[in-house]
Amino acid sequence: MKNALIWTGSVIGVGAVLALLFGWLDKPETPRVISVNGECLTSAPKDRTAITLRVTTLDKSAATSMKMATAKINEITDYLKTQDVQMQTTEFNSYERSEWNRELEKSVVLGTETTIAIEVSADNIETIEKILTQFAGQEDVYSENLRMYTSAETMKPILEDCLGAAVENARERANALAAGDGRSAGKMLSVSYSLGGSSSVQPRASNFLTASAKMAVADAEAFSAAGSIVAKDTEVSVTVSATFEIK
Repeated sequence: MKNALIWTGSVIGVGAVLALLFGWLDKPETPRVISVNGECLTSAPKDRTAITLRVTTLDKSAATSMKMATAKINEITDYLKTQDVQMQTTEFNSYERSEWNRELEKSVVLGTETTIAIEVSADNIETIEKILTQFAGQEDVYSENLRMYTSAETMKPILEDCLGAAVENARERANALAAGDGRSAGKMLSVSYSLGGSSSVQPRASNFLTASAKMAVADAEAFSAAGSIVAKDTEVSVTVSATFEIK
């Protein structure tokens, strides 16, 4: 009986050792990895010009103020529908306007101010110039935020190419680092990216609006000696963080 117990215990012990051995052999080896950053810097042409047209009316009657603003903005949109442009309403609000009267030493209600703004964009600046000229000098009509930018349709393929270049740059760096140990970068295990760059320029448009003080456009930096817009291309930068298996 005692021998039987000893034999049984030996078998169990050997089995346990074998189980541990095969378990160790079957355990997957943790891959050696290397993590690096890759970069791409390129540019994209600014292919659209945009302007914001704003109608602001003030009247003692709230209803009259809104009616005046709506009528003027309808006139503007009817004209814009005849042009090759894209447009969208970006602001519509109406509120009681007041200001401080120094003589009376109190706030005085001026009336109800209504503001409606439309963003208009076109694929050439001549169309925007035509629109500005059309409404120059008209009462209650103002322009602002003239700018050039790269459209999403133009940006998409450029950005995709830059992402690929950044990943390739990351692989080249991984290979250079791994070469010091006589190895190279294998398959990519993970990757993330971030984007940077500027997308628009907001130039002065005084050359368009010399006939009217009613149409005011903000100052900006990108302007030629002749007074026309000089827009630099949109700078596009991509940074990826990638992890490669070392082989």
